[in-house]
Amino acid sequence: MRIRTVPLIVASALFMEHLDSTIIATALPVMADDLGVPTIALNLAITAYLISMAVFIPASGWMADRFGARRVFVSAIGVFMAGSVLCGLAPSMTVLILGRLLQGLGGAMMVPVGRLVMLRTVPKDDLVAAMAWLTVPALIGPVIGPPLGGLIATYASWRWIFWINVPIGFAGIALALAFLPAIREEERTPFDTTGFLLSAVGLATGVFAFETLGRDIVPLPVSLGLAGAAGLILWAYVRRARGIAQPIIDVGLLRIPTFRIAVTGGSLFRIGIGALPFLLPLQIQIGFGHSALESGLTTFIAAAAAMMMKFAAATIIGRFGFRSTLIVNSALGGLMTASIALIGVGTPLGLMMVLLFVGGFFRSLNFTAINAIAYADIEPHQMSRATSLTSMAQQISLSAGVAVAAMILHMVTAAGAEPDAGRISLALAAVGIASGLSALIFAQLRPGAGASLQGGRRAAAEPDGQA
Repeated sequence: MRIRTVPLIVASALFMEHLDSTIIATALPVMADDLGVPTIALNLAITAYLISMAVFIPASGWMADRFGARRVFVSAIGVFMAGSVLCGLAPSMTVLILGRLLQGLGGAMMVPVGRLVMLRTVPKDDLVAAMAWLTVPALIGPVIGPPLGGLIATYASWRWIFWINVPIGFAGIALALAFLPAIREEERTPFDTTGFLLSAVGLATGVFAFETLGRDIVPLPVSLGLAGAAGLILWAYVRRARGIAQPIIDVGLLRIPTFRIAVTGGSLFRIGIGALPFLLPLQIQIGFGHSALESGLTTFIAAAAAMMMKFAAATIIGRFGFRSTLIVNSALGGLMTASIALIGVGTPLGLMMVLLFVGGFFRSLNFTAINAIAYADIEPHQMSRATSLTSMAQQISLSAGVAVAAMILHMVTAAGAEPDAGRISLALAAVGIASGLSALIFAQLRPGAGASLQGGRRAAAEPDGQA
């Protein structure tokens, strides 16, 4: 029972966060018109959220250990809801951005701490099945976000984009208080203030650089300069962190092979996944000339594949092992993403839907395997720091995926012109190849990696009602 209940409670927060982060992009033109600002300026609402997330994610593990994971998780949902209400009531862009910063603070604590609650509650041999329950809502949110955002912006007020988080949030809080155990580490570690400031500045600068790269928001040299500055600051953080006992981001965890491979391979794989919500609507709407609604309905098919994967993940991983699953699946997932580039203007959307369905299955399976193997050899006292590091890496790699795609489009498209289908296809092929290359990293796993999680095979063999 616990391998379903706990992940689904955590997934309610994950779903809310992923839905909100994708739904807003579709409605930006309507929001900008209502608030009386240029659409390009309102992109700051997206950037502010991502920067706030990047700044506060490193502190999430320490907060959970200090105040209790359930308490922080519930409080984070409340903060995210408060930010949503503020966004929904915003009379100006300034207030909207303040609300988005508050949402980012809540999201930074909500998702990694929720994952930490699950890791400390679910036995390791049930982790694969639990991760499948957790992963599916996270994949559905970005898929239904664009069409839902279009429907709300077209037929209702854009403010409902934020207000719909309130009932989801209240349900998540009630379920968390009712079913999640109160967990707190007995050992109290001091807060690494210097490390927090270094990581905050470095991550915020890096995310801003990624979000502006190739989008003509700021001059290209400024974006590249900021990216370089972020790299130097984070390098300074890493050098300092190696010399102290309790750094806020414990890079020493990367010495654990399964964790290091999951973080590095998963980051490379996510570059392609992070670019898809950006590139697919461009291809379907600008490249192929279809409506926003057709675009949303086409990409929605990936959610169905993600749901189907839930029933197969533990069986596949139990049968073939983590190493073989990740090698083959990463290559196939990258190939499915790159193959979308072969579709032309006259190709029926049905063929793209088939590719998205198959690709959605492989991507969902990969996320389940990556998220599980990362914690296979992590000791209980390392869990909070491990979740902070993996959440930070995920956030950066998803932003990097959009940055890479935008940069490719910027390089191959004339200044001031809209990218055509051929140029968008180049970007799709590039990010698909990048994702597929993660198979080379996963090949470094030892054959028996994740053996402690193979009890997931038992969970998968049971009827769904007893899992």
